[in-house]
Amino acid sequence: MNHLFKTKQISTTELKSSELKRTLTLTNLIALGIGAVIGAGIFVITGNAAAVHAGPAVVISFVISALGCALAGLCYAEFSSMFPVAGSAYSYSYASMGEFIAWILGWDLILEYLFGASTVAVGWSGYVVSFLADFGITIPAVMTSAPIDYTENGWVLTGAIINFPAIFIVAILVTLLVLGVKESAKVNNIIVLIKVIVILMFVGFGISFIHTQNWIPFIPENTGHFENFGWTGILTGAAIVFFAYIGFDAVSTAAQEAKNPQRDMPRGILISLFICTILYIAVALVLTGIVKYTELNVSAPIALAIDSVGDSLRWLSPLIKIGAIAGLSSVVMVLLYGQSRVFFSISNDGLLPPVFSKIHKKFKTPYITTIVVGIGCAVFAGLFPINILGKMVSIGTLLAFTIVCIGIIVLRKKRPDLPRPFRTPLVPVVPVLGAIVCLSQMISLPLDTWLRLIIWMAIGLIIYFLYGWQHSKIRKTDK
Repeated sequence: MNHLFKTKQISTTELKSSELKRTLTLTNLIALGIGAVIGAGIFVITGNAAAVHAGPAVVISFVISALGCALAGLCYAEFSSMFPVAGSAYSYSYASMGEFIAWILGWDLILEYLFGASTVAVGWSGYVVSFLADFGITIPAVMTSAPIDYTENGWVLTGAIINFPAIFIVAILVTLLVLGVKESAKVNNIIVLIKVIVILMFVGFGISFIHTQNWIPFIPENTGHFENFGWTGILTGAAIVFFAYIGFDAVSTAAQEAKNPQRDMPRGILISLFICTILYIAVALVLTGIVKYTELNVSAPIALAIDSVGDSLRWLSPLIKIGAIAGLSSVVMVLLYGQSRVFFSISNDGLLPPVFSKIHKKFKTPYITTIVVGIGCAVFAGLFPINILGKMVSIGTLLAFTIVCIGIIVLRKKRPDLPRPFRTPLVPVVPVLGAIVCLSQMISLPLDTWLRLIIWMAIGLIIYFLYGWQHSKIRKTDK
């Protein structure tokens, strides 16, 4: 049993002998981070969080979530500079807290990326259907909706057949990822540029139409329910909009394909996080200034805000939808990329079958893993609605961030001798605060979300003890 908590020594040889191509620059990594973060959060969830939980103070919710991300990001930055290998937090926890904790975190990351990509693919489908409808092209609802839903009466069939557009975008992006990370990065850079320009246009043109009375009261009075307005509503809003930041940690999964990971990984993580936070705050202020927060609980709140202005900004509406479609595309791609690299790393350590770490001879990508991940994502995106999928994502990420923060403290105690090109400042204050902020947001999430996490983890433990325990490379070296 001792090997359960035996740490993995990541050698210099391992860092240099990877079959994955090192093609990503600092610009690629920053774009990867922005590509993952700017998506469903800014185009969809902002309105819901304002209308139901925080009111105009959703801005504060974004700041709280950004604080948790920044504290965790500083911890990620130290780990990524020390261990520039694929696998993100999974690899970091393996090096600091041992195999068992690493498996739990790796299985948790699979949850985060799988449901994250599926959720955003469903959001992409909604915007595409709306955009095509503007040009008189109508796709039947039975082909664009989830056939399964969960209501007060339990699981129900909706009458729909499949969400075809959601499956379609996953298939396209999986193909692109199989062809190569360099090609995928080029496409992502273009997409990031498009959606950032669109967001800046919304903020720049929207400022003129802000009505300051829409910000009053800035913090609506609590309704008597913990999650509805007041400061507790702001905290719940922070946990909800945390979904908006999911993906910045995906930058760290690219460490083994970065040209200069020790220098560029910390910069890529922190710069992309800073840029996204500024954009989120600006959008939230303009959005709640143009439209009263009570009206924002819709699937496309930014489009609603533009339409409410009238003819003055009607020309911007299709551009916003194009930006949303582009933005959601890049988020799905980065999350699929991140999950395939986590699978690759876990398989490389023997905890999953070796087929998941097989590299394509020509494209130099883990193609089987990428295809399997894509199939899983397509199934969930095609069958389930966004409200079910989205709830599973935030709790998985918050758990990962908490473990990474704790891992920094553990590794500083256990291996103070390791070279650290980037050092998290003010240890243990920063990682402790990061863990506290993340845990407080986890506590604010609904009970059913916790129950689904427990079930997911139980499945993971069964897989580990039936397969991973028997095939662990660390266990074999102990014999």
